[in-house]
Amino acid sequence: MSRLAWALTWAGAAAAIAAAAGAAWTGHGLPPRPMTAIVSAAQAAESAAPIYYRDPDGKPFYSVTPKKTADGRDYLPVFPDADAQSGAPERPADIKATAAKSERKIKYYRNPMGLPDTSPAPKKDSMGMDYIPVYDGDDSDDGSITLSPGKIQRTGVKSEAAEMRRIRTLVRAPGTIQLDERRVSVIAMRAESYVQKVADVTTGSRVTKGQKLMEIYSPAVSSAAAEYVATIGSKAAAGIDPYGRGSRQRVMNLDVPEAVIAEMEQSRTVPIAIPWSSPRDGIVLQRAAIEGMRAQPGDVLFRIADVSMVWALVDVAERDLGNIVVGQKVTVRTRSYPGRAFAGQIAMIYPQVNKETRTARVRIELQNADLALLPDMYVDAEIDTGSPAPVLTVADNSILDTGSRQTVLLDRGNGRFEPREVKLGRRGDGYVEIRDGIAEGDAVVTSATFLIDAESNLKAAIKGFGGAGAAQAAGEGEMTGGKP
Repeated sequence: MSRLAWALTWAGAAAAIAAAAGAAWTGHGLPPRPMTAIVSAAQAAESAAPIYYRDPDGKPFYSVTPKKTADGRDYLPVFPDADAQSGAPERPADIKATAAKSERKIKYYRNPMGLPDTSPAPKKDSMGMDYIPVYDGDDSDDGSITLSPGKIQRTGVKSEAAEMRRIRTLVRAPGTIQLDERRVSVIAMRAESYVQKVADVTTGSRVTKGQKLMEIYSPAVSSAAAEYVATIGSKAAAGIDPYGRGSRQRVMNLDVPEAVIAEMEQSRTVPIAIPWSSPRDGIVLQRAAIEGMRAQPGDVLFRIADVSMVWALVDVAERDLGNIVVGQKVTVRTRSYPGRAFAGQIAMIYPQVNKETRTARVRIELQNADLALLPDMYVDAEIDTGSPAPVLTVADNSILDTGSRQTVLLDRGNGRFEPREVKLGRRGDGYVEIRDGIAEGDAVVTSATFLIDAESNLKAAIKGFGGAGAAQAAGEGEMTGGKP
């Protein structure tokens, strides 16, 4: 029975009761109400008539007429336009929405209890409840789903437009500070020598290029230097250039400092002890020279390193190697200087992966003018592997990822949501790149995506179950020849 027929029945009954009451009125008490008031009451009752009553405790007990529980409580009324998922009785929607809905075409009628049973015409179930109409747009074969405004508000559904933005993806890796191998020098004698005097320089001292470190006496150096001075001072050999060049080259081969050679050319004398100086600016890492010691050829007396530029050797996970290239900018932070960042860039990716840690070593060059970075200091590197140009992105939490398929839900308006398969790219800063599937400006659901997905899956399951039941019934009909 439709609501209109129900209302007319109540109106007719009310009119009959009113007529009987008017005939029986003898002047005592109030006169009977006018017929217009009765019709208005019937219209109000029709607009607010419940379609059934349900158990107040949420149990699966229903009744077509008002009913009480065993402990005397009334069943709760459920109105036609109430949301069946709300769990509380609601008043019908406003008249305009109802009128607009009535103008839409009804596709079919579904079971009011959610069972997989539909009907092309109005129908009642075994409890006497009317089947619920499904209008155009409420049920679609494209996989979309329509939710009521009340359900959208309760689940907190929010949408955000897909926008073009630059994704900043950071690869974090730990490492240590190491010396630049190209900026380390050693002072070793090339002939047997004796250390006459050592300057006031110790391990850790900072020296400059040309600074005096020690004085050396070497018979071989003194002999070669005396020969060179004699050659350039001889009148017979003074004009013969090859003689002078050969003698000078012999002195240079013994690694005599250039400043000492120039001084001998001017003074035409050979000092007994030759001063040895630092070949570069840097820090003394090792001092092995001791006054009076005998140094054999190859013995390292000083080791000096230029630490104005150092290396940061970091271990990058194997899965991140594809996003790293030489020349990328890197930010390095140390635990000794919280809040301070050192800028550098990748100089080399070592061509080997550690089989135990599954990491590859990456070398980062860093400027160290104030000598804040010390060798073997622990550092944390952040490598920016993001795309330099803006790309189409959506919020990271809007992706429904099954492992083999990635999907987003498009908000089509009026409570309608459509799933769309997409292809993903880089991730970072809470966003993910969309390479294919949607366009810029499409509204994508960013919250309650799993609730909508669950609703869609349930709806698809009910449809499939209903289709399977119909096919089974058709098969049984064919087996029995169409006879019950």
